[in-house]
Amino acid sequence: MTLPWPSFWAHIPEDDRAAIREILAELLGTGVLFGDDGRARQLYLVAREHEKELREYLAPLNLDLIPDPDRPLYQARPIPGECNLTSRFTKDETLLLLTLWRIYDEERMARSVETVVVPANLIFARLKLYFEHIEPPTESHFERIIARLRAKRLIRFQRHDDPQRFGDSVVEILPTLQRVIPFENTEAWEQQASLYRATEAESDAEET
Repeated sequence: MTLPWPSFWAHIPEDDRAAIREILAELLGTGVLFGDDGRARQLYLVAREHEKELREYLAPLNLDLIPDPDRPLYQARPIPGECNLTSRFTKDETLLLLTLWRIYDEERMARSVETVVVPANLIFARLKLYFEHIEPPTESHFERIIARLRAKRLIRFQRHDDPQRFGDSVVEILPTLQRVIPFENTEAWEQQASLYRATEAESDAEET
């Protein structure tokens, strides 16, 4: 059953309405609308044409519609402390997100790139470097976390064809990650990361 088209959007052409439904489903479901190619590109062009309407629709939910000036990308970003649709991440997911943020930030400082592509082995190594008291996730646990981050359009993941070379699997860190975790600088990142380091150090002390 298809519900009636809302009367407040009666001015939107009939040909654009199916696309608007898809756009809103994508923004509310994942928080991100990529317009890379194919159907995604068509949706992005419709979103750009009706940006005002989409922005006003999301506003009552306390979601801000953020365009990317350099890429065909829209992001529905929650207003901190006011939006009830924010995602909650487990501790393991948060540690991985913090690690990916730092890798992305350092690569962007070193090179002018929009996306950062790194092997899984590097991520494991950085996790251990940034949070020395944690036990790095197993491959299967890592893949489960990555699947959730991929569903949120924060990364892309390409598993290596050879199961024995999982560490050579590729993670592409997308620019949406820094908008989801909008640290102003590495000092702000360090302040947040130190909270988890303190927790891990206390856990080690209790175990010994």
